[in-house]
Amino acid sequence: MRAARALALAAVLVAALAAALLLPLDRWLLALVEWVRGAGALGVAGFAAAYVLATVLLLPGWPLTFGAGLLWGVLPGTLLVSPVSVAAATAAFLLGRSLLRQAVARRVARDARFAAIDAAVGRQGFRIVLLLRLSPAFPFNLLNYALGLTGVRLRDYVLASFLGMLPATLLYVYLGSLATSAAELARGGRPPAGPWGTLLLVAGLLATLAVTLVITRLARRALREELGAPAP
Repeated sequence: MRAARALALAAVLVAALAAALLLPLDRWLLALVEWVRGAGALGVAGFAAAYVLATVLLLPGWPLTFGAGLLWGVLPGTLLVSPVSVAAATAAFLLGRSLLRQAVARRVARDARFAAIDAAVGRQGFRIVLLLRLSPAFPFNLLNYALGLTGVRLRDYVLASFLGMLPATLLYVYLGSLATSAAELARGGRPPAGPWGTLLLVAGLLATLAVTLVITRLARRALREELGAPAP
């Protein structure tokens, strides 16, 4: 029975890897965004389901985050993507803590950073998860599963993930919202607010980028200190 389950899991992982390497997944995700545009409430539900599925299958979620800004704008897009992305990360976390625990343990055993992360999470789970979310020190989708192996409480994981993922979510959604204005300009039109609107959009983009970069740098430094490595 155990051998059959291992074989089934291996088949799923091989299929997912083959799909990620051979299929135009980014284009498919963007095509889904186009479908959502005209599907109303069903489209929103489909968007959320696709986001969760992409995260669980270790597929890139940025095209969907970008697409949320394109479809709904900055504030509505962020209000949708933020809870959906946390739900997706939590689903992977729970899978890593239960059904896929052994497979994830084998994968992260080859990463020396994880032993330090595991020890640090044992001391202060919320802080370490927050810093990991703010700093790209560990692959995001794999991190969801890997943290399931640690002793961090589910409540701390969810709250720290929500807060730590928010800056990057806002940045990608904002970039997606700019695509609408760029497309309008390419067709010879103007953004709704004219040249001042364009100036505000560019200023907002620069400010968002600056804040995200500063937060990321500070989080990376703090994380290195927590994990016992010298800060750059």
